[in-house]
Amino acid sequence: MITIKTIASRAFLVWAAGIFYTQTAWAGIAIEHWTNAAGVQVYLAQSQAIPMVDLQIDFDAGSRRDPPAQAGLTSVTAGMTAKGVQARGTESALDENQLSESWADLGARFSAGAGSDRMSFSLRSLTYPDLLAKAVQLAARQLGEPAFPDEIWQRERQRLSAALKEANTRPATVAAREFGQAVFGQHPYGQEMTEETLQRIGVADMRAVYSRLVQPCRAKVSIVGAVSRQQADEMVAVLFSRLPAAAGCPALPPVAEVQPLAQAVERRIPFDSAQAHVLIGQPGFKRNDPDYFALTVGNYILGGGGFVSRLTTEVREKRGLSYSVYSYFAPGLHAGAFTLGLQTRPDQVTEAVQVSRDVLARFVREGPTEAELKAAKDNLVGGFALRLDSNRKLLDNVANIAWNGLALDYLDTWSQAVEKVTLADIRSAFARKLQPEKMVTVVVGGAP
Repeated sequence: MITIKTIASRAFLVWAAGIFYTQTAWAGIAIEHWTNAAGVQVYLAQSQAIPMVDLQIDFDAGSRRDPPAQAGLTSVTAGMTAKGVQARGTESALDENQLSESWADLGARFSAGAGSDRMSFSLRSLTYPDLLAKAVQLAARQLGEPAFPDEIWQRERQRLSAALKEANTRPATVAAREFGQAVFGQHPYGQEMTEETLQRIGVADMRAVYSRLVQPCRAKVSIVGAVSRQQADEMVAVLFSRLPAAAGCPALPPVAEVQPLAQAVERRIPFDSAQAHVLIGQPGFKRNDPDYFALTVGNYILGGGGFVSRLTTEVREKRGLSYSVYSYFAPGLHAGAFTLGLQTRPDQVTEAVQVSRDVLARFVREGPTEAELKAAKDNLVGGFALRLDSNRKLLDNVANIAWNGLALDYLDTWSQAVEKVTLADIRSAFARKLQPEKMVTVVVGGAP
């Protein structure tokens, strides 16, 4: 007889074992891809090291699909799928507590969330036959028959409003909001949930957007774990069995591209804080851009490599203007932001901003040195295995391949692609993508 205690013990032992038994060499990762009868695209990487499966379902249902007046709609919709499921036939409805307890009884987890581009559902379960089938069935109920109870939404809306009020007392929140709005303008990437937009969202809106966007034909499913292709295909069929059958799969309306900045923008916002928060940047590039690897390697040298980056050397080590300074690109289905960020004392803001701008402008103009390029490649290639040393990390990479339509051997060729990047590649890519003289600068902190 299987008890809750037995399941919990199994889960603990297997997940603990995963720390010690994760594969040490992922060379030649075989990723299988097929489309099932319902139109679901499936990506599978078998990993037999431990009896566990991790699964992720992605839909084109992120915040880029939110109406401007209801910013946050897809995010709260995803969150509300955990607040109960509807009754069906002989199956009783489950409220949020019963649903949570049901997952605990199985020693499994199912969660949902939404980012800028996609709404994602994640399942983790042991693959013992007596557990996996029940976990998949429960996930199918939560995916296909969420209740969206209004009384729970009223409570959640109050909680989220309070959280937003509290967040707005922090300079980092103010800086991020101002930066996003200045970089993206009217594009959905610049929208963010506010107390006002929350008040315009009801459960009817959630049900409408869910039924329109969460359909099998729009799904990409990534699976990593100890399951065969046949088992994976059967799991996917069950997972989507409770979603209404759609007549065809009409294309979703296109979303406009992010527009480049026409001129530099500077916003200085007084804030009573010990540290001033500084963000500098502009629209960057889309994930499918051919300059992806040149920009990735180049940014590692500029500000993505932590204490070995050029920004850290100039801003922190030589001048002591900030404990931490960084830069990164955030490519998505549209041009995500390039961001350079730091915190400094309010009386040092002017110098810190100028030094950061100078370092950036020089890097765009001249690119890195041979020594910097070699060190970056060594670090990136040498650390690549750490990106794949658990089922969860491997799943993230398989989902990245699925979502962005990358080649199935992407993980096998990643290191070679990094090694091929040249100084000329980095210089030309940064020159095409970044315009230091037309960037947004946001400073939050200090006196007016």
